[in-house]
Amino acid sequence: MKINPGHPSPQLALAIDRFNTFMTQDLFGGSKSIKMAWVINLHKILTPFVIFGLMIIFSNNSKEAWIYLSLHSSYCLCWLMKHNAFRDKKWEVKITAGGAIFTFILLATYWTAPFMLISRPQLLSVSNGYLFLCISLHTIGTMIMMTADCQKYFTMKYRQGLITEGIYRYSRHPNYLGEMMIYASYALLAQHWLPWVILAYWWSTVFLVNMLIVEGSISRHPGWDAYRERTGFLLPKIFSQRMFKRSQIQEL
Repeated sequence: MKINPGHPSPQLALAIDRFNTFMTQDLFGGSKSIKMAWVINLHKILTPFVIFGLMIIFSNNSKEAWIYLSLHSSYCLCWLMKHNAFRDKKWEVKITAGGAIFTFILLATYWTAPFMLISRPQLLSVSNGYLFLCISLHTIGTMIMMTADCQKYFTMKYRQGLITEGIYRYSRHPNYLGEMMIYASYALLAQHWLPWVILAYWWSTVFLVNMLIVEGSISRHPGWDAYRERTGFLLPKIFSQRMFKRSQIQEL
């Protein structure tokens, strides 16, 4: 049986991934006795306390601050529930103490958004329509992320290969799409440019790199070219989906 070599990942993406792996898993060397998941979960557990602490320190009791606390805290709870129900094996990797410290500092940059929002109590209140946008973006993003990770976990538990059904029928990386929507809602609530700079770093050097490497890996599976043609990298290809449905009907 001839094995499909697939499409290799871009060399730049592989180089950035090697650097990210060294900094988060091997920094300063030594024994690897700490799970990456422990560091991530610690950050999720601390996040609601950090946000509430900022509200106390800056005496910010605004509705925007409380809404931010509710959104980010509920997301952290969803993440912890997801970890216990259908955890991602890649976070079970063991890392060095230096890697754990660097990873936590990197994750702490996500606290920039609540700091910029809560530390400026003089900030004018946003409109109800603006809050509607932020809450809706966060809610839909959480649904997409949880659904995608759940489907991926249980599908790969029983079979290997491409996942082309369910939410993966429309987007090749719906889990990352959901994450980006979630953190975009936080940046919108913060009403400052700095959280967007932080997100630009994460989305370009971590999210995009991971997605490109995943595509290089799964492109060896049969049906990849057709799947890539009818789906979007992140956002769905509406026109391609309609053509795909028509071809299915014609085949029947």
